[in-house]
Amino acid sequence: MKKYNTQTLLVMVALCLVAVSLMAQSDKPNVVVIFADDLGYGDTGVYGATKVRTPNIDKLASEGRRFTDAHAASAVCTPSRYCLLTGEYAFRIDNWGPVFLKVGLIVDPDQTTVADIMKNAGYATACIGKWHLGFGEETPNWNGDLKPGPLELGFDYYFGMPVVNSHPPFVYVENHRVVGLAADDPFVYDQVAETRVHEEKMGINQIGGAKAAHALYDDTYVGTTLAGKAVSWIKEHKDEPFFLYFPTTNIHHPFTPHPRFQGTSDCGRYGDFIHELDWIVGEVTRTLEEEGLADNTLLIFTSDNGGMINLGGQNSWNLGHKQNGDLLGFKFDAWEGGHRVPFIARWPGKIPAGTVSNQLVSNVDLLASLAALTGYELKDGEGPDSFNILPALIGEAQRPIRDHLVLAAFRKTHLSLRAGDWMYIGAQSGGGFSSPDVGTHGFGGFPALHFAGEVNSDMENGKLKPNAPKEQLYNLRTDPYQTQNVIRENPVIAQTMREHLAYIRSSKGTR
Repeated sequence: MKKYNTQTLLVMVALCLVAVSLMAQSDKPNVVVIFADDLGYGDTGVYGATKVRTPNIDKLASEGRRFTDAHAASAVCTPSRYCLLTGEYAFRIDNWGPVFLKVGLIVDPDQTTVADIMKNAGYATACIGKWHLGFGEETPNWNGDLKPGPLELGFDYYFGMPVVNSHPPFVYVENHRVVGLAADDPFVYDQVAETRVHEEKMGINQIGGAKAAHALYDDTYVGTTLAGKAVSWIKEHKDEPFFLYFPTTNIHHPFTPHPRFQGTSDCGRYGDFIHELDWIVGEVTRTLEEEGLADNTLLIFTSDNGGMINLGGQNSWNLGHKQNGDLLGFKFDAWEGGHRVPFIARWPGKIPAGTVSNQLVSNVDLLASLAALTGYELKDGEGPDSFNILPALIGEAQRPIRDHLVLAAFRKTHLSLRAGDWMYIGAQSGGGFSSPDVGTHGFGGFPALHFAGEVNSDMENGKLKPNAPKEQLYNLRTDPYQTQNVIRENPVIAQTMREHLAYIRSSKGTR
């Protein structure tokens, strides 16, 4: 019998332990979700854009699967994020619009989230980027602990923007505290701080004080700062299974790309901001590859809602860039442009490379899908509206996983139902913001339709026709751009969908 000395035996034991550890890791693939902000269906090269170049996003599609019928469950930022994290439609908690600096956490800490599922499965969990779901029990304490918050919803670590980057406070938050906050310089509502980069630039003075915290924030460096944090976190947790939820601030206005990206696109700052987003995606994928993690990582790239014409977005449109391709409508709308979004999934060896799927999927499905990935059996009330689309991701699904999907617009009246090829909207127009002024944040609905030159049978010169039906029905197979409202020709289908939507609204879940 061959004999080994003590030192050799210790080395052999150590190697065995490493092997066991690696085997355990292979059973638990890492998961990275990059959740872009306001990125429309037509904003990337692989989805048809010609005025911008998105090589890293396009590469993801060539190495994975691109979905053509993917939707944010809401066409608005905050409710869309709620849907993703909880697997529940946001209309069930009466959330339809964005929350701002005085709103408490809108997710019940006792509710099961995607992060809870991953953490309970032994994953390190982090959220790096725009939160936009509120902090605190009733209202945030910007001078103290911002809890409950991400850490009370299953995340081990949080760093990022507390609310949308066009509204105050313009600071970073790490875990429970504002970064750089000094005890002798607290936030004071309606008091202007002496040194505030972003507020002075935007002319917004809703929250003051905390000069040091404000000074750390500069719009042009937010994207690169968040990318650096994400890369560092991945490297720090490369030896354990991890879940990274990375909601970027790109490409929400104001369009303030890092100087290195300014002037690089063919459609102004809007396009430059897309270029920065593509670079951010590249930083994440490069890190995964360099650390030997790419083959054992499910990476999902999608957006919180459709693109919007506003401020620099108007200029990009004038230069020939169509945020949502040929889809009707924009962010906030019940029309397809408001919620049909890019959705790409890559998992080498599991997801066939370079494939395209027309499966109906949604960001609300993330919770059930990751529960299935980790072997967690959902209990009653957990992710009630979330479907397991993992078979659609890895290529096993031969039949549609979803036969319907509820889609919310900004206005409550426009809660809509997709069923098969049919889309039912229970009111007139898109249901988004509207403004008479081209280029404002509220530029959507009637004026946008008129400005963009889009065609809809209910509209003329950007206004509703006097005889337009009170509701809408479209066959997306024959009319994907929603040019013809056919509700009068299909009363039975409309009534069936109207009743189905009413049933879903009164139920506790759809799964």
